Amino acid sequence: MTDAASSSQDRSGPRIVLVTGPSGAGRSTAINALEDIGFEVIDNLPLSLLPRLLDGPIAGPLALGLDVRNRDFSTNALIEAIDRLSRVMGHEAQVLFLDSDDDVLIRRYSETRRHHPLAPAGPPLAGIAAEKELLGPIRARADVLIDTSDLSPHDLRSEVERLFAQGKGKLLGISVQSFSYKRGLPRGLDMVFDCRFLRNPHWDPLLRAMDGRDADVAAYVGRDPRFDPFVAQIKALLDLVLPAHKDEGRAHLSIGLGCTGGQHRSVVLAESLAASLAQDGWPVSKRHREMERRDGTGIGSGASGVRGQNA
Repeated sequence: MTDAASSSQDRSGPRIVLVTGPSGAGRSTAINALEDIGFEVIDNLPLSLLPRLLDGPIAGPLALGLDVRNRDFSTNALIEAIDRLSRVMGHEAQVLFLDSDDDVLIRRYSETRRHHPLAPAGPPLAGIAAEKELLGPIRARADVLIDTSDLSPHDLRSEVERLFAQGKGKLLGISVQSFSYKRGLPRGLDMVFDCRFLRNPHWDPLLRAMDGRDADVAAYVGRDPRFDPFVAQIKALLDLVLPAHKDEGRAHLSIGLGCTGGQHRSVVLAESLAASLAQDGWPVSKRHREMERRDGTGIGSGASGVRGQNA
């Protein structure tokens, strides 16, 4: 995710967010989240009506959903509209672009049994490729880019709220998530801590099928003599850098904690760190990526569970 929520903060005009991205990447979820935090929302707006809309008074922040399915949509026309909003009309205009991996988009289309709008009679991949090529120049111009490949609808709403919520000053939202190194690093992490050196509950038959949210697993990992110093060092670092990021006007910072299977050690650390940060007054959300994959709660989930892995 590209954090650019302050990119046009010096402009005096009404705030306008243009929301676009490939079909299936979460545009509707983002639009709904913006509406819930106080934006007036107009979805599927034809570009030809944009100048007429902006000629009238705009009382508050406005979010416009732009879809390639609109009959007058064109890449050049949208880029010209973005330039005109900022340069000529004095509006605080930002582009929010939702993106996702091709295989995730294909899976989402398969799960919903929908046809891709640019390939109604063919395979979704053809439509996805055509749409991404069409939107490429707009993606490059995005002020805020959110990759939703590994996000649940709840996670996406949280990201949008953190980046665009009104009246919160220089609030810094923090997300803490656990993950498995076997599945690679999550996208958009700002800081990563490796927990694989800690005592591993996987080797205890009584704990193997549990996860780091269970008290017995947390106690097992916590008895490692390196656990408390490790947590203390992480907290000391965050106590130093989080206020600095907040002072710089940053909207969001993402912290990842990884272990082999993403089931035990990283989950214990994520739970502990999130609780500590919340106690210090930071707005914190937490996520356990492999738990979501196991439980099937992610947008693009469908992977088998991680129980029994070398966590």
